[in-house]
Amino acid sequence: MFSGTTFALAAGLMWGLVFVAPLMLPEYPPALLAVGRYLAFGLLCLPLALLDRADLRALKPADWWEAAKLSAVGNFLYYLALAAAIQRAGNPLVSVIIGTLPVVIAISSNRRNAVRDGRLPWARLAPSLALIGLGIACVNQTELGALAAGDTRRYAEGAAIALLALACWTWYPIRNADWLRAHPDRNPRAWATAQGLVTLPMAVIGLAALWALQCIGGPGIGADFSLPLGPRPLEFIGLMLAVGLFSSWAGTLCWNEASQRLPTTLVGQLIVFETLSALAYGYGLRGALPAGLALLGIGLLVAGVVWALRVKPVAVEGAH
Repeated sequence: MFSGTTFALAAGLMWGLVFVAPLMLPEYPPALLAVGRYLAFGLLCLPLALLDRADLRALKPADWWEAAKLSAVGNFLYYLALAAAIQRAGNPLVSVIIGTLPVVIAISSNRRNAVRDGRLPWARLAPSLALIGLGIACVNQTELGALAAGDTRRYAEGAAIALLALACWTWYPIRNADWLRAHPDRNPRAWATAQGLVTLPMAVIGLAALWALQCIGGPGIGADFSLPLGPRPLEFIGLMLAVGLFSSWAGTLCWNEASQRLPTTLVGQLIVFETLSALAYGYGLRGALPAGLALLGIGLLVAGVVWALRVKPVAVEGAH
């Protein structure tokens, strides 16, 4: 429990960096930031693959296919949906929807993985879910207040696409944990590297698609934007390499280690560490302290995680 929680915390600390990148490069389109992140992730995994070449050779074609599906859904489809939702509805609505991840994953996996992981009793799980949900609402109080304004149709479209992003990132940690728990003898580091390797060709295709869209005047990138590195190439390359190494590879590695040690219901709630990290980095970058209600929300999030860690799974009939 302790080591698994520590790995989940480390993953959250590194994943939170992703939310700072758009603030540091505001003139870069979100689609290019996503492609740049996973292009860097894939390139960094090429030399890292030498460290795990024996484990990577042991992966079967079905394992590589699973890694490809995880990367396609949990990386590209998730971020494309997220960017499209923000373009239509803005950050307020999307933040509220994506912020429900810890609760949605916990509810989805408590029944699905009960035989393998044990069931977390709903009566004991409910207080932690309520605290996390209330904390998310408090942190997003200004976002919730902004929902009444704006184009109703665009908000509806943004909400639908944000729900797709929510579904992608609900599916990814559950499916990823399934593979890791089914292969306890496999190296989680090699599995993170495998996902990076299959991400590389996807990123190359994504970059080519952005070039094609720019040539035909399609949405997503302006005609005057200088592909592929943009107006600040050195800052872009450095930030993408940092995010690719820490947020993508190291974050995935730590999350894999946590997923092998903890019940899926619990590890799903620990995604809240990503939210807390993103908030801390965002306030630090702005040089401002959160408002009183936001501080209350952060406290509730922490309390919810602490409560969840005290709930022990109960074995069910059919469990090994």
